[in-house]
Amino acid sequence: MLKENVEKALNKQINAELYSAYLYQSMAAYFEDKSLAGFARWMDLQAEEEMIHARKIYDFVNERGGRVILEGIDKPKSDWDSNLEVFEDSLAHEQKVTAMINDLVALADQENDYATHSFLQWFVDEQVEEEDSVGEIVDKLKLVGDSAQSLFMMDDKLAARPQPAADTEGEK
Repeated sequence: MLKENVEKALNKQINAELYSAYLYQSMAAYFEDKSLAGFARWMDLQAEEEMIHARKIYDFVNERGGRVILEGIDKPKSDWDSNLEVFEDSLAHEQKVTAMINDLVALADQENDYATHSFLQWFVDEQVEEEDSVGEIVDKLKLVGDSAQSLFMMDDKLAARPQPAADTEGEK
């Protein structure tokens, strides 16, 4: 059984993951408008991945006898000055999510909630990957600058991003 404060914090994280999906979908729409289909696909898949994250937490709350309470989702930003700014905002957002996950782990530890701590370890590891992949794109966008040819090459590479994996047996 989840303690009330842990349940409330997990519900807040569900909302944050849903907001993340909404934000990434807005970023995808920005890239669609710029005719950068590969960048848009990357963001579409990122939005899908965030929905998977929200569902993982949703299912965990239910499995632990808690109650999921969905809240409103804030309107995401929809305009940026550059492709680089979109990914810089994405990186800043992932760093914020990492801090939120770390706070959840600290709360689980404070409450001696070992099941929640164990569950959250997957998210800790996932955030390392998230920050690394977005950070790599930021670095590359800084390198290519205003080179249209390099931008189109990046667009092709980002279009090749694989679909996010759904849960596998034994993994939540």
